[in-house]
Amino acid sequence: MSSSSLAARLGALFGLLAVLAIPAAVVAAQVLEGVALLRALYVAVPVAVALALVALLLARRARLAQARRVDGGGAGAVRTARILAWAGLYAGVTGALALGVYAVLRLAE
Repeated sequence: MSSSSLAARLGALFGLLAVLAIPAAVVAAQVLEGVALLRALYVAVPVAVALALVALLLARRARLAQARRVDGGGAGAVRTARILAWAGLYAGVTGALALGVYAVLRLAE
C-alpha cells in the first residue's frame, strides 16, 4: 500500500469520525441517563473540529503524495478524504456557531 493510499484512507476515516461526532453526541444524550445534550455538544463540537483538521492534513498529504506518483492512481480515495474532511469541518464550525448563538442568547436573558 502506498503512502498516498494510506494517508487517503486515514484522512477519510478521520473525516468520517468528524462528521459523525455531533450526531453521536446527540444519540448519546438521548440514550444515556446522565448525559445532558448541551454538555455532550460542548465535548462533541471541539472533537469534530479537531478530527476534521487532522483529516484535512492527511488529505493534503495524500494529495501531494498522489501528485508525485507516476501512474497517477488513487485520485478517488484522495477526493473522498478531502470531501469527508471538509464536511466534518463544516459540521464542527456549524456546531460552534450554534453553541455561540446559544451562549449569546443565554447572556441576553
